[in-house]
Amino acid sequence: MGHHHHHDHSHAHTDLKGRNLLISIFLNIGITLAQVIGGLLSGSLALLSDALHNFSDVLSLIISFVAQKLGKKQASSKKTFGYKRAEILAAFINAATLVVVAIILIKEAVERLLDPQQIESNLVIWLALVAIAGNGFSVLLLKRDADHNMNMKSAYLHLITDMMASVAVLIGGVLMKYFEIFWVDAVLTMIIGVYLIYMGYDLLKESTKVLMLFTPKSVVVQDIVESICTIEPIKNVHHVHIWQLNEEEVHMEAHIDFKEDIRLSEFDNILEKIEEHVYNKHGINHVNIQPEFDKCDSKSVIVQD
Repeated sequence: MGHHHHHDHSHAHTDLKGRNLLISIFLNIGITLAQVIGGLLSGSLALLSDALHNFSDVLSLIISFVAQKLGKKQASSKKTFGYKRAEILAAFINAATLVVVAIILIKEAVERLLDPQQIESNLVIWLALVAIAGNGFSVLLLKRDADHNMNMKSAYLHLITDMMASVAVLIGGVLMKYFEIFWVDAVLTMIIGVYLIYMGYDLLKESTKVLMLFTPKSVVVQDIVESICTIEPIKNVHHVHIWQLNEEEVHMEAHIDFKEDIRLSEFDNILEKIEEHVYNKHGINHVNIQPEFDKCDSKSVIVQD
């Protein structure tokens, strides 16, 4: 069995990611406390719902922070992959909480829409501005890493949706102050909830695919099989499994049937070619190959459990 791999040592910003997450955690704790007090004093459901979302932000950021720290821990004989899945698991949990929070918000908004309440709009406006500033700063801190890390993206989504929710709360506060349209508080809350479900579902789907060991969408198994078969003296590629371990690692294992009974040293050279080929063409950086010659098994089964 041959096992070769490429490592992408892109850990230069790991400590910076942790620091940015920590700053965002403390910012959101402050915003949550201010919004809870302000929501109770003003009677604004939108402000309280925004506080609930902010609290979910705090939890999601803590989960992301812990996962990011765990991801750096070394593998051991008991944990041969280490904690490399921690950030994917964090992304899944955070995406699921986005959807749950959204459903709660929509339920509360419907109840408030049926029974509109007068709201102290000045406090709503000022606290919405504070939340926009705090979440906006956190969004800027996490934006860079959100582009290529599912865990950071889940935290980023929590923050950016909360910033948008705060903008909606601000608009609602202005409408309530100058036009006394108090039902807008509940309507905006429902819009926020629907948007959260929309954003959370996509991330939930992507993280589930990774956790279920699905083939990455950028990889076409048949193309890989056909391209490997162009390397001499490979006769057939079968029993292929391709999965994504985390953001950096895509693994492939396969059985390869050879046209002739080659030496082990020749196999090493061919394995090197396969490794370079699938890494450069398909982004697969861990290759595990079982060589075969004249073995009595089905060569036509490309993918098998």
